[in-house]
Amino acid sequence: MRRAKVLGATLVVMSAMAGAAQAQEVGADLGLFSSYVWRGLSLTNKPVAEPDLWVTFPAGKASVTLGGWANIDLGKYDDPNDDISESGGLSSFNFAEFDPYAEIAFTAGKATITGGATAYIYPNDAGITKDANTVEIYGKLEVDAPLAPSIAAYYDVDKIKGLYVEGSISHSFPASEKVSVDLSVLAGFNAGQGVPDDPTSDESFNFFDNGFTHLDLSAGVPIATGAVSITPVLHLVITGDDFTKVTSPTNIDKGAKLWGGVTLSWSKSYGEEAEEGASEEPAAPAAPTEPADSAQ
Repeated sequence: MRRAKVLGATLVVMSAMAGAAQAQEVGADLGLFSSYVWRGLSLTNKPVAEPDLWVTFPAGKASVTLGGWANIDLGKYDDPNDDISESGGLSSFNFAEFDPYAEIAFTAGKATITGGATAYIYPNDAGITKDANTVEIYGKLEVDAPLAPSIAAYYDVDKIKGLYVEGSISHSFPASEKVSVDLSVLAGFNAGQGVPDDPTSDESFNFFDNGFTHLDLSAGVPIATGAVSITPVLHLVITGDDFTKVTSPTNIDKGAKLWGGVTLSWSKSYGEEAEEGASEEPAAPAAPTEPADSAQ
């Protein structure tokens, strides 16, 4: 699952509320990561590509974002004892997951409130298949305050019918006049997405049990290069749930795991204000949090 672009949406909302020209923003991201880790769960343990396309536009005093995120398994998986592949690993560059999403955000004082919905679509006949396709609704609250506290709740309304909650704090430290280091701490909690009590039921699940799922400590270094920003990021995941401890079929009790990569981001605003100002500016880098679906 994609990482949220709350900052970009917030800027559009604040512009509209201040009476500035109405402008829409389009953007594209490409993430290249060592593995696909979503909410602490290792869905692949080999490199992946994660493209994301989105558009944000004002709607009164709010902003609406529409987009689509995908996960692509870059390599072929040939060792069932060591490999985890979302697509089944039958071929290289395998399109494994597509998540269309829609959300609306608005500000209230120093808070940004976001509500949205996303679908999880798995097109393959091996690995995670279309039988797992599902839909989530979600809400987020972020506060413009020291450590940028935020909390988000996701409820699966289709196959799993359970709640997942995560809270995070983050801070940016200047390393030089043009470079900063963004640090983030995220904790995940499951409430209803665990294995059902009746093992013969057809209920789906994400985690083994209710409660603490994982702690994600991350560090990113956003670098602006012309119209594109480049953000290398490293994540250390402290596992809690039994399923987050799995990193391969034979390694099922990892207390911690590392993953990371780099995201390339681009965005452009359109409208009167955009025409009068500078043309292209680098996208505000997404906070190094989950994903989605890591899926951030």
